[in-house]
Amino acid sequence: MTEAEVKTESVGTVVVAGTANLAIAAAKLVAGLLSGSAAMLSEAAHSVADTTTEALLFLALRRGARPADRGHPFGYGKESYVWAFLAALFTFVVGAGFAITHGVTTILVHQHTGNYLVSYVVLVISFAIESVSLTRAVRQIRRESRRWRATPRRYLRLTADTTVKAVFLEDSAALIGLLIAGVGLGLSELTGDELYDGIASVLIGVLLLAVATILARSNVSLLVGRAVSERIHRQIEEELEALPAVNRVDTLMTMLLGPDDILVAAKVDFHNDATGADIEAAADEAERRLTERYPEIEYVFLDPTRSMPGTDGGGARRTQNEK
Repeated sequence: MTEAEVKTESVGTVVVAGTANLAIAAAKLVAGLLSGSAAMLSEAAHSVADTTTEALLFLALRRGARPADRGHPFGYGKESYVWAFLAALFTFVVGAGFAITHGVTTILVHQHTGNYLVSYVVLVISFAIESVSLTRAVRQIRRESRRWRATPRRYLRLTADTTVKAVFLEDSAALIGLLIAGVGLGLSELTGDELYDGIASVLIGVLLLAVATILARSNVSLLVGRAVSERIHRQIEEELEALPAVNRVDTLMTMLLGPDDILVAAKVDFHNDATGADIEAAADEAERRLTERYPEIEYVFLDPTRSMPGTDGGGARRTQNEK
């Protein structure tokens, strides 16, 4: 799958999730108003937060995909993390804040819940729609994990594509939230006590809080400048050391510049008999090998350097992953 196809698939995943959440939010709001259920109104706020998040993620994909220019020579990839971080904050403030506050109010006031049937119908329909959106996100994660030769769980944890990560976590949280709302409503109907409806609302808020925290931390890490995984780091190092003119790699540093852009910079000790032409050829070959193995590698910078004294072979090895 090409880089352009990956970006198109991410956009499609976000659009599908956003459209589903918008329809679900309207249905939950109507059901919540008719029933007076705190859990249903919290689920409506959940879907509103998710819909806004998808809009911000769509903006993140569009803004981050702009080509490099004179003022931004490494492109705009990191801007996508700004919008994704704002999306996480919106989920934190609006979704979690409303759900927890409304749930606590219901526990204290014990407002009577009205028609339960309409809430159950909306919950079932919402579960089906959210399942479709989650299925699409899971398919993309599996395809991408195979491309990166990683397990889906590892890919999800380390991926720089925060849009598909956000959609997966939000859809998963949505399904869990629907189950929580259903249990809360069922217990309230059976016991006649609105306490369970309020508790369900609070639990939905805590769930949203957890998702928002995970996404916010991930985006902050990428904004600061995160390196590639240790496995890919080692593979890049091996490719560089396999070059005929290279004696050793003294320092290797990488940075994720965006969802599909990686920067590689290395201090390389070339053989003493290597000529200027040999070094130039090695630099070209390094870029060819690395981009062939990982098309996301956009920039490769090699800095010829003398070996650092103190180790066998005249080189002192320093890599980015060393503490």
